[in-house]
Amino acid sequence: MASSRDRQRKLARAKLDRQLARRAAAAKRRRQIQAGVGAAVVLALIVAGSAWALGAFDSEPKKQAAEDTCLWTPQDATANTNLKEVGTPPTTGLPTAGTRTMTVTTNQGGPITADLDLAAAPCGAASISFLAGKSFYDNTKCHEITTEGALRCGDPSGSGIGGPAYSFYNENVPTAPEASPSASPAPAQPPAYPKGTVAMIGNPPGSNGSQFLIFFKDFNPPTPGYTVVGKVTGGLDVVEKIGALPTVDNGSGAKVKPKTDVVIQSLTVAEPNAAPAATSAPAASPSAG
Repeated sequence: MASSRDRQRKLARAKLDRQLARRAAAAKRRRQIQAGVGAAVVLALIVAGSAWALGAFDSEPKKQAAEDTCLWTPQDATANTNLKEVGTPPTTGLPTAGTRTMTVTTNQGGPITADLDLAAAPCGAASISFLAGKSFYDNTKCHEITTEGALRCGDPSGSGIGGPAYSFYNENVPTAPEASPSASPAPAQPPAYPKGTVAMIGNPPGSNGSQFLIFFKDFNPPTPGYTVVGKVTGGLDVVEKIGALPTVDNGSGAKVKPKTDVVIQSLTVAEPNAAPAATSAPAASPSAG
């Protein structure tokens, strides 16, 4: 009997040892699986973090750039009654290549045509185009023949401080002429604003709206401050004719007001032209009368 009980105890012990071995092996496998899963999770987090740092999860990455094409700053039309509320141009989808043809018909002859440069001055071109679509310029006076040799237009109030109830900053301002050593003569440089240039002008300077200049003479200031928006392609002789008109005091002591009214009968802007702007000098065309 004793030997039978010993054999049973040995069998039970062997069975227990086998169970313990299986449990140990199962526990080892679980640890290996958990370690593998943990490593995979860590790797996934590293990959995701790198992708986030590189901007892979940014939504609509180009939207902000489109919105920033032009910024229109509201102006208080109640504080300045010379301003006219007509809304603002769009901030997105503005053309930034090619040209748009501006056509100005005046009571002094014409038409005067100019190419607005959409690449160099997209905001100036957008503002003029928007306002032209609102008939903003029609039946308004060019209120100055400036001492700088330009016709100043685009202010329905004729006060010099009028325009739409928004403004925008300068763009495409020519660089100042380079200084030359005193021991040598200054090299010949083209003027910042050659005859036929169309430029924006604001009050205060740099706060542009609707007013623009058409130069009938070369102008080369020490520090340029006007945005170049385009150039005359036809009717420059009409601009020169207007520039030669007598002037009178404008009420503030400046003899810059045309003695004979210069009226913009219509100002229109055509759809964008993808062709690049011509590089030749502004051309004159016969006046209509």
